[in-house]
Amino acid sequence: MESAASQLIELKRGAQEILLEADLVRKLNRGVPLRVKAGFDPTAPDLHLGHTVLINKMRQFQDLGHEVIFLIGDFTGMIGDPTGKSATRPRLTPDEIAANARTYEQQIYKILDPKRTRIDFNSRWMTALGAAGLIELAARYTVARMLERDDFEKRYKGGQPIAVHEFLYPLVQGYDSVALKADVELGGTDQKFNLLVGRTLQESYGQEPQVVLTMPLLEGLDGVQKMSKSLGNYIGIHEPAGDMFGKLMSISDQLMWRYFELLSFRRAADIEALRQAVAGGRNPRDVKFELGVEIVDRFHGPGSGEAARDEFIRRFSDGNLPSEIPEVAVAAPGGSLKLVAVLKEAQLAASGSAAARLIDQGGVRVDGDKVSDRELKLAAPGNYLIQVGKRGFARVTLTAS
Repeated sequence: MESAASQLIELKRGAQEILLEADLVRKLNRGVPLRVKAGFDPTAPDLHLGHTVLINKMRQFQDLGHEVIFLIGDFTGMIGDPTGKSATRPRLTPDEIAANARTYEQQIYKILDPKRTRIDFNSRWMTALGAAGLIELAARYTVARMLERDDFEKRYKGGQPIAVHEFLYPLVQGYDSVALKADVELGGTDQKFNLLVGRTLQESYGQEPQVVLTMPLLEGLDGVQKMSKSLGNYIGIHEPAGDMFGKLMSISDQLMWRYFELLSFRRAADIEALRQAVAGGRNPRDVKFELGVEIVDRFHGPGSGEAARDEFIRRFSDGNLPSEIPEVAVAAPGGSLKLVAVLKEAQLAASGSAAARLIDQGGVRVDGDKVSDRELKLAAPGNYLIQVGKRGFARVTLTAS
């Protein structure tokens, strides 16, 4: 096993916060595998790369020799996670939870090593705990402490209802750490309160408190808003290889490093070497190619990334894609906008009529595909790489308004 100092460099990469870092160093210095837990409610999200940030960190722990527990919250799923909610969240039925849990099991092995991954369900110990045990658990935490949580506090002060069962969610999540004797728990920044409850409960049950490591939310293709399907700035893990690669090529050179940090399995030193190479004159487009190949291979199998890269180069004028591409935001009041209007707003054509002529002449491509229909509308929200002629390019973020 690597030294604690070496491991810490990798584990800190991309992390928002580690509480407490000194505790993590002490645990790593013991030289034995840590038990690393991350919980996921089985709400069957349409997974995109933003969802994988936490799972990627789990993979880093695996690669360093630690035990990873992918915890499916089938019990907490029946409560409903109130995090960030301004109203009580509907609970899932047992049948919905079972079906959604299966989707996770099918997806996570695109990232995690099946031989080194333990999948568990928190119903295993929560059902055994029973009503008396749940009451005893509730006695270990106060209402005052619970109301310190931002979303609860806002709802309480705003006169919005908070159901009693919602207080159980962070308690049960915290008790999961007790049941698993977790050394480390991972979560998004929005889960910080719940993760810290786990530390408190472990101490209450006489255990060494876990280290809390939070991960940030990944920015979408626009580089501003968090990756979200509703904002149209996402890359779905089930998208065709060519679409996935093309979207990765559409991100800015600056955002590329953020994606390397949170999505790549390369070591931190390797990424820094790439950064220095770009600073020394290497074309950032070529480095972005490496990122695209790695991500596409992960979700579509070895060799698919290079095939997508080669197809992308063929579609974009034999690789004459400039390293710097202007980024433009265009409003689409009706939820879509004609391409001719987009070309004008993005200053790729002097007028609507000029844009129409360019389309008629076969000089316009959207995401690498030649457009022949001057009536074509682009949907909003959406992110598009538009090419006019051989040298006119723009990354256009179309926003609904």
